[in-house]
Amino acid sequence: MRKRTNASVSAHEDEVSNLKSFQEDSKQGASQFPSSTKIFIICLIFRMTNSLFVQTYFNPDEHWQALEVAHRITFGYGHLTWEWTKGIRSYLHPMLFAVLYKVLSVLNLDTPLFMIKAPRLLQSMLSAFGDLYMFKLSRVLYGGHVAMWALFAQLTNWFMFYCITRTLSNSLETVLTVLSLYYWPCLRVNSSNSPEASRTWALVTAAIACAIRPTSAIIWVYVGLMELIVSRDRLKFIFLQVLPIGSIVLGLTFLLDRLMYDSWVFVPLNFLKFNFLSSGGDYYGTHPWHWYFTQGFIVMIFTFLPFMAVGVVQSKQWKLSGLILWVIGLYSILGHKEFRFVLPVLPIALSFSGYSLAMLSRQYSSNKKNKSTRTRSKSSWKIQAAVIFLVVTNLPMALYMSMVHQRGTEDVMNYLAKEARQGNVKSVLFLTPCHATPYYSTLHQNLPMRFLDCSPSEVKGNLDESDRFMTDPIGFTSEFAKNWSQPSHIVLFNNEEKHLKDFLSSHSYEEIKRFFHAHFKVDRDLQASVVVYALK
Repeated sequence: MRKRTNASVSAHEDEVSNLKSFQEDSKQGASQFPSSTKIFIICLIFRMTNSLFVQTYFNPDEHWQALEVAHRITFGYGHLTWEWTKGIRSYLHPMLFAVLYKVLSVLNLDTPLFMIKAPRLLQSMLSAFGDLYMFKLSRVLYGGHVAMWALFAQLTNWFMFYCITRTLSNSLETVLTVLSLYYWPCLRVNSSNSPEASRTWALVTAAIACAIRPTSAIIWVYVGLMELIVSRDRLKFIFLQVLPIGSIVLGLTFLLDRLMYDSWVFVPLNFLKFNFLSSGGDYYGTHPWHWYFTQGFIVMIFTFLPFMAVGVVQSKQWKLSGLILWVIGLYSILGHKEFRFVLPVLPIALSFSGYSLAMLSRQYSSNKKNKSTRTRSKSSWKIQAAVIFLVVTNLPMALYMSMVHQRGTEDVMNYLAKEARQGNVKSVLFLTPCHATPYYSTLHQNLPMRFLDCSPSEVKGNLDESDRFMTDPIGFTSEFAKNWSQPSHIVLFNNEEKHLKDFLSSHSYEEIKRFFHAHFKVDRDLQASVVVYALK
């Protein structure tokens, strides 16, 4: 019993020693750890390389709600989905890529290669800022040693690698969230030491995040209430900072949308009506309330989960762990759920993983100085095993999902873009589920194209074109062909191809290209390959 008690006391003393060391790291700062500039350069190189590895299709919004809209703004052609006719999307996010496209156009660099790679490279630069500020936030809260391990977690997590360089509005929202959290005084150990300007920058970035994605307000209601509780100048905070900054940012966004829509459209209100008041998002599928807790977020954080759980307990940073629960909890109320919706809190969770890893490595450093070779060897084995385990489980997943799984729909459009540039494509029909491929933003040729519509119907139970085709491919296509202007190319998945081979042959089409797509099914039956048919 005495030996166990001594061991327990010793462990407690080690933990206290670790915490003190973390505080010393904060004071010593740049003398022991790389400067912010060096960290940013490392993150920038990593994320730009990361973006080149991302060659698969994840979510239609990456193309249809960002790049397709930007392409229409810059080049005058591109498809606007039903969301833009309903006014539930702001032009603020697509405008970022419209500027990029304009630069490419002026420099005569709007070739298939640059049109495909440049947008993700731009997002990778923004993502590098997110990595930097996640490092800086961890350094402010826990010290430089933890910050380095938090950065390790951020860069090696498979889902961050897979998603953060994509041109989704959620990716930019995540960057802005981390940046804003760094500046909020209420999250600091001693908020009175934070410069007054930090709250201004916190509000500016939070307001921009809300302008891009109105649901980002879920995060800032929580943080804002915490700031209100700890603030000594609550009236100033509300009336001289929150209201003026929010009004300016949202007002400028309102004016931009007025210019682009050519009418007065208040996007946040329309967004709220559709997604919350009418549950419009449920049209695209629903999940049980516990999905984020039992599947969604668990898959995203993956093998970092146990390290996150330990880090939450060890750090006792209840404000940030509470924010994660708050966000996941509120999103769980909505019927329609997606991985990307909770992406903004993933870096916070990974910073907790970094904390527990730092504790393990600190134990090794402490034992290296004070204890026997046997104890030092045991501590060394623990941190090495943790690092190897995390890399071995996340790296293959990151590479497979980014380079293999669901790559066919990207490859087919890259192929058609090159063929169209050489004058070999006159028109294209996509006999696939709607929005299954990129569109004009990748093709970059003003040719007639047609896909199967899936806009929500005002009448419940009405099947859209996409659903009708998936239900009865032969019947739908035969009826559709009675009024078509026969396309030069047809794109479809292999599992619909088997039903339509006779139809395609009778209309003088032959297979010219086949692209691998996936090894296993996701939402529908296995879509193993994407096939291109052309008129003989």
